[in-house]
Amino acid sequence: MRRAPPNTLPGLVEPGQKPARPKDSASLIVLRRSGDGLDVLMGRRGKKAVFGGVYVFPGGKVDAADRKVGFASDLQLHDLKRISKDENRARGFPMAAVREAFEETGLLLAGQGDLGPTAHPSWSEIGGKGLAPELGKLGYVGHAITPSKRKFRFNARFFYAWEEEMEGELGGSGELADLDFFPLEEALKLPLVDVTEFMLLEIKRRAGENLAPRETYPFFSYRTEVPYIRYS
Repeated sequence: MRRAPPNTLPGLVEPGQKPARPKDSASLIVLRRSGDGLDVLMGRRGKKAVFGGVYVFPGGKVDAADRKVGFASDLQLHDLKRISKDENRARGFPMAAVREAFEETGLLLAGQGDLGPTAHPSWSEIGGKGLAPELGKLGYVGHAITPSKRKFRFNARFFYAWEEEMEGELGGSGELADLDFFPLEEALKLPLVDVTEFMLLEIKRRAGENLAPRETYPFFSYRTEVPYIRYS
């Protein structure tokens, strides 16, 4: 893997400054079957963005509206409980993953459903089509938290979905440059941050099991800036 240059990573807090509180966020790993392998949708963040200049999955922070609008089908109950005891808060993560993927790629995982009233621009656009997220078609991948010494921190959940179950045309907002499907092995050679590499490798490991649900999932965190992974 081409390790990301240091200046693309979130900056360090000043000495004596309290660690930033991680912001809830979510990413969607969009997969496509290709022969005997998998392709994965990735794009490159702009240089001024957090993680600028590296390739990422579509994703971003959880908005308040993500916890309020309706859905066509729900995430598996065991996955909701794994994320949080508060089901409403837990559901905000997969909702954000679906919304961010729609905004950044133009692809939408949705079916006929009623979102209910909302002033959020993206949810209004989706609801205007009579659609709502199909959370039941998402698979859970893992959890990660940015190091405590970084200025920008994220409490991130990763999900996957199949491109064949999504609608729309690849394009999106332009936030991700070079947006395309890459064979999984090629994606691992792109400039990546460590957590992106890890989640790609997790997909690669689980591909041998047809991405079947598991009893334990990874939590990617850091101890003194060194990656620490445990499964639970």
